[in-house]
Amino acid sequence: MTRVLLVDDSPAVRAGLSLLLASTDGLLVVGMCTDGSEVVAAAAALAPDVIVMDIAMPGTDGIAATTALMAARPASRVLMLTTSVSGDAVLQAQRAGAQGYVLKGAHPEELVDAIRTIAAGGTAWSHWAAETLRHRG
Repeated sequence: MTRVLLVDDSPAVRAGLSLLLASTDGLLVVGMCTDGSEVVAAAAALAPDVIVMDIAMPGTDGIAATTALMAARPASRVLMLTTSVSGDAVLQAQRAGAQGYVLKGAHPEELVDAIRTIAAGGTAWSHWAAETLRHRG
């Protein structure tokens, strides 16, 4: 069972992701955070296999939260799930320690596949994000 921590400031997004993942074999949502400032403590308490993290959140954003998480728990596995199509955001996510980047508009199967890939130790950069890294990274 892959344990997933959801981090997003939108209650509707958290609820939707939770329903999607609850209906997917082998995935279990173990917790949810509304802000990046909660991530390090939640990861320590809940021991998720993958943290699905939004970038744009009030307070501590996803990039800063990933940076702090990697400093505290370097084995953490982070998938950025965001609406940001900024090449700079992709580079910042990679530099912060994220193992993947998927847009919120992606098909649900792409998100599930990305979570499973990251949990298995791989990386999951959407085609667009991978091209950005190849040309700018």
